[in-house]
Amino acid sequence: MHDDRSIAEHRLRRVLAERIKPAVRSRSVPLTVERWDAPGEPVPVAEGLAAPYRPCATGDAWGPAWGTTWFKVTGSVPADWAGRAVEAVLDLGFDRMMPGFQCEGLVHRADGSEVKGLNPYNDWVRVADRATGGERVEWYVEAASNPVLVSHSPTYEGDRPTSGDQPLYRLARMDLTVFETEVWELVQDLDVLHELMTQLDGADARRYAILRAVDSALDEVDLTDVPGTAAAARALLAPVLAVPANASAHRISAVGHAHIDSAWLWPLRETVRKVSRTTSNVVSLMDEHPEFVFAMSQAQQLDWIRTHRPELFERIKKKVADGRFVPVGGMWVESDTNMVGGEAMARQFLYGKKFFLDEFGIETRNVWLPDSFGYTAAMPQIVKLSGSQWFLTQKISWSQVNKFPHHTFWWEGIDGTRVFTHFPPVDTYNSDLGGAQLAHAARNYQEKGRGSRSLVPFGWGDGGGGPTREHLARARRLRDLEGSPRVEVERPDAFFEKAHAEYEDAPVWAGELYLELHRGTYTSQARTKQGNRRSESLLREAELWAATAAVRVPGLDYPYEDLERLWKTVLLHQFHDILPGSSIAWVHREARATYAAVREELLAITGAAQSALAGEGALELVFNCAPHARRGIPAGGAGRPEGAAQPVTVEERHGGGHVLANGRLLVEVDGRGLLVSAYDLERGRESLAPGSAANLLQIHPDFPNMWDAWDIDAFYRNKVTDLVDLDSMEVTDDGPDAATVTVTRSFGSSTAVQTITLRAGARTVDLVTDVEWHETEKFLKAAFPLDVAAERSAAETQFGHVHRPTHTNTSWEAAKFEICAHRWIQVEEPGWGVALLNDSTYGHDVTRDVRPDGGRTTTVRLSLLRAPRYPDPETDQGRHTLGYSLAPGATTGDAVREGHALNLPERSVRGAGPVEPLLAVDEDAVVVEAVKLAEDRSGDVVVRLYESRGGRATATLTPGFAITAAVESDLLERPVAGSAVAAPAADGRVALTLRPFQILTVRLRRA
Repeated sequence: MHDDRSIAEHRLRRVLAERIKPAVRSRSVPLTVERWDAPGEPVPVAEGLAAPYRPCATGDAWGPAWGTTWFKVTGSVPADWAGRAVEAVLDLGFDRMMPGFQCEGLVHRADGSEVKGLNPYNDWVRVADRATGGERVEWYVEAASNPVLVSHSPTYEGDRPTSGDQPLYRLARMDLTVFETEVWELVQDLDVLHELMTQLDGADARRYAILRAVDSALDEVDLTDVPGTAAAARALLAPVLAVPANASAHRISAVGHAHIDSAWLWPLRETVRKVSRTTSNVVSLMDEHPEFVFAMSQAQQLDWIRTHRPELFERIKKKVADGRFVPVGGMWVESDTNMVGGEAMARQFLYGKKFFLDEFGIETRNVWLPDSFGYTAAMPQIVKLSGSQWFLTQKISWSQVNKFPHHTFWWEGIDGTRVFTHFPPVDTYNSDLGGAQLAHAARNYQEKGRGSRSLVPFGWGDGGGGPTREHLARARRLRDLEGSPRVEVERPDAFFEKAHAEYEDAPVWAGELYLELHRGTYTSQARTKQGNRRSESLLREAELWAATAAVRVPGLDYPYEDLERLWKTVLLHQFHDILPGSSIAWVHREARATYAAVREELLAITGAAQSALAGEGALELVFNCAPHARRGIPAGGAGRPEGAAQPVTVEERHGGGHVLANGRLLVEVDGRGLLVSAYDLERGRESLAPGSAANLLQIHPDFPNMWDAWDIDAFYRNKVTDLVDLDSMEVTDDGPDAATVTVTRSFGSSTAVQTITLRAGARTVDLVTDVEWHETEKFLKAAFPLDVAAERSAAETQFGHVHRPTHTNTSWEAAKFEICAHRWIQVEEPGWGVALLNDSTYGHDVTRDVRPDGGRTTTVRLSLLRAPRYPDPETDQGRHTLGYSLAPGATTGDAVREGHALNLPERSVRGAGPVEPLLAVDEDAVVVEAVKLAEDRSGDVVVRLYESRGGRATATLTPGFAITAAVESDLLERPVAGSAVAAPAADGRVALTLRPFQILTVRLRRA
């Protein structure tokens, strides 16, 4: 037989595109269209319905960036269409090369109820399955003219004040049409077979069997009467569509999904509308397709629907009760996990799971994080303590260097907790269920021979409208089809139960799931990151002092509602495109304002509680919110601080500069204003490598290959400029308590003022860099070359720390050229180490070198600022104040203590006398992370602790109030089995035993 395969396949592509697909809608009549352009921000539905409309026609331009236009659409079904399926096509001017990221619409009835969303692959509204003729339609389309911002080019369209006012779209089509069901089904048959055929080997007999069937079907189609011949063509395709899959075929659990970023290339207010459009499509599709199952994460998004679209929320609740609309994830948002603090991560699950329980009666069992930029090694324990069993992500497939070795595995965290985890080998969370993607999933799956199944999330996300009827048509045809994986539409939990049952002995991956990409997100948008860190610290303070006051001060209420609202605001802004700094300017402008408002509210809550606790008086009391005593003030208490034992001295340095000393540290600043010595007087050890300078600002070019705000590529290191030129230097002697050297430097279009401060009694050198930053595509770092032969670094993460090698022996270590740390990073050799602490910086790098004298230098650098131009062309322009400290001689325990102290400042209040802590822990390794009153408003006190040094610990928890019981609880404050908490002794003391890095939540029932 002659090989005519390419000719036959070309024929199929052309006939399908140019004749069969257009014949799905055989007849059409135009609808009458009117419009109203809403001024400014979106308006309530009632206002849109009642607006003054004016005539409009297809082809008319509409929609400046971020505008809203309301279209009133009316018409009648022609009488001679009786008995036919009728649909309206409402094309707002969609670009079908993009499923989302552009204009969108939501169709309303005249009473304001929603019909469905309009999106590029979902631009229709069903009028009747069998029209009677004369049906009248009247719809109101709320159309959003979101600008297209996916070009990766700098643009000012990403904020309302800087975007243009010219229309971006033209109304393409507003028609009633006859929908030819049999032709549509033929399209689905041919699409599935074509995609399957092209994935089969060229020598596979199955490929030729499909090709011959398709050829025969196309012969049967009369191109002048496709509707009249579609059924006959389908009959010729039926036999090849009925051949069952191979017994060993890969099994795919297809789960409807629409990944919607809570903010990214659109502001939060637009996400509120995006989720309504998509979920209205979803529930409408469920009405027509009983097999359809849809998974939705992010409690925040469902809460927006509950608030703004209560009628839609009620429809969703019914589908949840039916088991077809499936809440997943258990988190308030799909957050970043690298930078989110420990307690905030716990609250993501507390408030997320609580919402699903309260609104739907659903206990989510899986954690659904397909798109976050790497995953903390603390996550498995947090997942388990939330009451969840399984974890799903897809993002690690984006890694640039190393292919992750597993798709189904046990993930082991820093404390030893393991969670069953799945990476969908389809390598997307927006699958089209096409043959190419499903074949890739089967080929790519790395558990062959041990496991046999994977999960595929399908549907158009980010404003694409979610799953479509075409997706479901593919799933039906691929349920059991030779040459394809078997596809079953089912709930995520069903997949995990089956996968776990067949592969209980899956391999183990220990430690973080580091994404070898998007490393710049540890640094971009510094003000957003600073707002997050400050807010997390302020929430800790507010809860601690409010709880203490509620227990101690009669009649003082705990501000439950305010604290929950503020927590949810902060959690929202931890979404994986907000906190990482990868959203448009609008998002980060609003975030800065939001963090400022959060700060004021939390300071007011804290101030009121502290004033109530301090009482009336003139004594200056210092409140210590940190988990360790400082200056003689107990953790969680207030009192008069002890004086320092030895004052700070200042001397001129030989050769220029200054020498500061306090009996513990001796600090030298040279004539360039650089730190050239940080000497540990108590241990007789120099921190800095010989001949080197620290607190050295270094600037690099920063133009990654793609993903400007997200990425830094390793080649940025090839060129560096040390900022050593000095504008001025002066020293300030604040008496015995402190001395400060202030250094000013200019570079490029920017200025940096750096202060180096040594305080009496301190074991740290406190550093502040105040930058007026006006660079473009540059990367600013602060370098500390340390005289430490460190094999690994220890970086704080949630509820502990993670070790990373300082060498680059393998590609896995080399890929970690930028790493994330929370409040501190520490390096050590046996017997001595150094920590670098920070108040709002997350990005770091650690390198090692051998000096000519044979000694080893370990250089730790903080990533201070970047200046990418996409998606925000003005990223980080302006003033920044960044604080950090050097701690010579610090162990990891010292780093924990000093990191908390730097981030939890003392607060002074005048009052009557000392305030005793609400509770105390007698072991410094056991850190109190949070103290609050229980969510159920019982008045119980909840305390969350963790072992912070990576070793076993025993401790005694002593409440400062009478208790009747101490109960170990999960993150939702429910009792757990196998308690590490002993029954309280007669005096109320509670004995605790913790394994390394264990998180322990104890609920104290007040007498």
